[in-house]
Amino acid sequence: MDNTGSTRPPALGGLWLPLITPFHAGAVDERSLRRLVTHYARQPIDGFILGATTGEGMALDEEECERLVAITNETLALTGRRVPVYFGLSGSDTAKTVKALQRTAAWDVGGYLIACPYYTRPSQRGLLAHFSALADATDRPILIYNIPYRTGVNLGNETMLKLAERSNIVGVKDCSADATQSFDLLRQKPADFAVLTGEDPLFYTALTQGAEGGITASAHVRTAAFAEIRNRLLAGDQPGALGRWQRLADLPRLLFAEPSPGPVKHWLWRQGLIDSPEMRLPMVPVSDELAARIDRAVAEEQEV
Repeated sequence: MDNTGSTRPPALGGLWLPLITPFHAGAVDERSLRRLVTHYARQPIDGFILGATTGEGMALDEEECERLVAITNETLALTGRRVPVYFGLSGSDTAKTVKALQRTAAWDVGGYLIACPYYTRPSQRGLLAHFSALADATDRPILIYNIPYRTGVNLGNETMLKLAERSNIVGVKDCSADATQSFDLLRQKPADFAVLTGEDPLFYTALTQGAEGGITASAHVRTAAFAEIRNRLLAGDQPGALGRWQRLADLPRLLFAEPSPGPVKHWLWRQGLIDSPEMRLPMVPVSDELAARIDRAVAEEQEV
């Protein structure tokens, strides 16, 4: 299928949550997952990302991923709230990633978040051909995940804009870590191509420069405050948004003080939303020092 020139799906935007995957005794903790989805369905989020980096997707097998999607949708249906559910994919081989798209074609997902090929470090021509092949392999929307410090390759703006011509490549989770590249993309992109920042400490800055929203792990905590910042900016209340961000800005620093999603899981565990902060190797729970800092922050939050 060739999606060049076809009608693009409705534009994405807002606050998206890259949902953690709770584990207990080595297995996906379905009870905690249902509790999480029920909780966040009541929060002002605009979509879920499942099985991506924050969801420890590379540590999940195919059966677990399918179950993750099914439980999330079942739980959302029970809450009466429908928000888009995207599924995270990654891989360093185009043919295998195409097969992953085919395997998941029957799953109830609205689209995919697909990372650049890791480790192989293809050229820009290779990246263009890779994502073009993936776009041809599915009718569903694709969000590109550009995160060079994890994959080893940066998808440049010239290539990104070529890919934006495809109707089902609808946007990017931008973790380029290059402020100039991000700003230039926001200046040059089509209006219906979404830039969602994935850099939690830059959430406010990205929004002020024109980003449509964020895919923000820190929004597991104080979700409404993140949404409020965007809503204030959309309403023209920049001073109010800045003031809110100044009170929130230390949270991403705390939640990324050690590799994600360990700190987020510890916070959610202390909050009672999940039954265990368990991770899958090579990821490990937070250190005792960070655990104590998070515990203090949770206690302070409950006192407010």
